Amino acid sequence: MSSSNHINGDAYGSHLGGPLGESPTSNVIVILGAQWGDEGKGKVVDMLAADVDVVCRCQGGNNAGHTVVVEGSEYNFHLLPSGLISSKCTSVIGNGVVIHLPSLFDELEENFQKGLINLEGRLIISDKAHLVFDFHQQIDGFQELEKSHKGQTLGTTKKGIGPTYSSKATRNGIRIGDLLQNFSQFSEKFQSLVTMYKRMFPNLSVDVEKELKRYADYAERVRPFVKETVCYLNKCVEDGKKILVEGANAAMLDIDFGTYPYVTSSNCSAGGVCTGLGIPPTKITEVIGVVKAYTTRVGDGPFPTELFDEIGAHLQQRGFEFGVVTKRKRRCGWLDTVSLKYSNMVNGYTAICLTKLDILDTLDEIKLGVKYILRGERINYFPSNAADLSSLEVEYIVMPGWKTSTENIRNFNDLPENAKRYILQIQEILEVPIRWIGVGKGRESVITVY
Repeated sequence: MSSSNHINGDAYGSHLGGPLGESPTSNVIVILGAQWGDEGKGKVVDMLAADVDVVCRCQGGNNAGHTVVVEGSEYNFHLLPSGLISSKCTSVIGNGVVIHLPSLFDELEENFQKGLINLEGRLIISDKAHLVFDFHQQIDGFQELEKSHKGQTLGTTKKGIGPTYSSKATRNGIRIGDLLQNFSQFSEKFQSLVTMYKRMFPNLSVDVEKELKRYADYAERVRPFVKETVCYLNKCVEDGKKILVEGANAAMLDIDFGTYPYVTSSNCSAGGVCTGLGIPPTKITEVIGVVKAYTTRVGDGPFPTELFDEIGAHLQQRGFEFGVVTKRKRRCGWLDTVSLKYSNMVNGYTAICLTKLDILDTLDEIKLGVKYILRGERINYFPSNAADLSSLEVEYIVMPGWKTSTENIRNFNDLPENAKRYILQIQEILEVPIRWIGVGKGRESVITVY
């Protein structure tokens, strides 16, 4: 996303800085899922976090799920940035994230028990982040039930994320800063919000007095972590600190650019980084797209390359494809390069991390979806309409499998020839360099290409 600028024919950039004595170009790296989620972003963040100063979450809530395996221990992150595993990093939950405080503290406790080290001074939460309440989760369930009666379910996680963003958009949401600044005013806002939702959903059950007592306690527990993060992060940029932004969900679930309405409730593409953290787009230097070597999706919605046969079942079982949040089986299919090219168009990936290549090790042949055919004609765009996406046909390239394990390989040149051909074919189609290749669950199971 960084651009070249020219004055009198001479480029200025990271080595000189801009005009008027600006500080050198910052080092802000963004990691985004390029498909429908579950690509292995947490592992990539963990891999890069050792060399950065700050790791940030910019959107979503505990509907996200990132798994990191370190020395045999498996850490699951939902609200917390997975960069917390790196003891030298500060982790920031930005203003664009919506936070369910009970889940946040449960997640902290769970990871403490697994060995997560002391977080004192290393976790910062934006005072502008909106709060998810239990009644938002009830409403999420009511709305999904109502849709199910019409045969139109979205497959939400029922974590209250959508209703909270709805409260935010209608300007009656409640932010963490409201909780900490004046509890009396917070109580009034809370009761007003409950009253409004009870009019909309008569079956909503909220013990207001009990909830306010809970949140009086949560206010003191969360207070040490809360800070005004926009100025903090921009000061980090100004000071030349390395910042890693960890996208949640994935590009094809973006509320504007994804397979609407089967999407999440936030902008989980590159634009959400700027609005969710307050970092200007000109400060972003790299956007890394994380791509699974095949395609998966959790929940309802169009999936052009989905497999309903034994190969789809094989990918699901061998790849252990279960949602981190929902525990539902992930739907599996061949790699869809049409959606990936569209994803790249929106986000401008500077590099790709291709994950879970090893899951394909046992297949006789592998297919790549390369063209969409809609109503008998090839199309050169990604359809906006879910009905079109559900009815189109996919044209494939068929490639031979390699029928040998890649799990212990750490050098690109040592990969089987057919595996290299598969990787290079993806790179050629996307016109984005593949920098890393994942061949196992552990943080060490990565091939660095350059």
